Amino acid sequence: MPKLVRFMLPLLVCLAFSGWAQSPDSKMLPDYKTVQLQQFQTLQPFSLNKLDQNKPTYIKFWASWCQPCMEQMPHFEKLYQDYGDKLNFVAVNININEKRQEISKVQQRFGLTMPIYLDQQGQLALAMGLVGTPYSVLLNPKGEKLYSSHESDSVLDGFISRLALGQQLPAEMATSELSDAAQQKLLAKYQTGEQLVFFTATWCDWYLAESRPEMAKQCKDAQAGLNQLAALLPQKNWSGVVNHLWTDDKALAEFNALYQMKVPFQIDSYGVLFQHFNVRTIPVLLKLKDGKKVAEISDFSNPQQLVKQLQ
Repeated sequence: MPKLVRFMLPLLVCLAFSGWAQSPDSKMLPDYKTVQLQQFQTLQPFSLNKLDQNKPTYIKFWASWCQPCMEQMPHFEKLYQDYGDKLNFVAVNININEKRQEISKVQQRFGLTMPIYLDQQGQLALAMGLVGTPYSVLLNPKGEKLYSSHESDSVLDGFISRLALGQQLPAEMATSELSDAAQQKLLAKYQTGEQLVFFTATWCDWYLAESRPEMAKQCKDAQAGLNQLAALLPQKNWSGVVNHLWTDDKALAEFNALYQMKVPFQIDSYGVLFQHFNVRTIPVLLKLKDGKKVAEISDFSNPQQLVKQLQ
């Protein structure tokens, strides 16, 4: 499948479910206001409960290597200039394979004047049901999600302008948040025994090829050598996890076929594993012991040395 189609297919699926609807099942997002972010560039802690609670809030998730994000940045800055006094604007960098200097370049390139924050552990992304960047979320002062979308268009403009006028809009049906019980179920298999878990993304070898060629090469080389590495330690309990962003079952199947993977992989539902084990750079291999991270390896250039480290 062409790479552009591989990227766009999961995104189109996401777009099909973005929107708003009034529903008796709509709910608050109870934890998002206390999630610890970091201010860019001071790295001082910040949480959304420090915002003006009388205003609606516009949260935009993005990454410096995300091409559609860059296309939306001029519009994002214009919205801030037009409505920054009426809404809380929160520019959130998802902090996966990110570099501080690249964030600064984006800030300078587009003349961004809104505050920027880092979702260091992916907790806000998890709370908001992030499935791909760019991702915009509108919240009313009560903390209810009103609208979410990957587009930056006239529909988003309409919602923001109505919120700026103080209009009361119906809450979106909450379908993307995961309960604590469901999260614990996903984590259960990693809580006992010793395991080697390889974290990566189905797209990091090709989507980052232009914006982050070194990162793309690291992904490609590590993924190509994973079967060999696992064969050197056959007695170990190996598994793989791919990031859920822009990824569906078909993308995972293509990934497994491309690398002829013998290590079993799964999609990280809702980003729970990435968040729990604080995986912010890929590819990475974690050695887990009874649910605790005891080793973290990101240099795969010397398999024999890795074997000694993991034995």
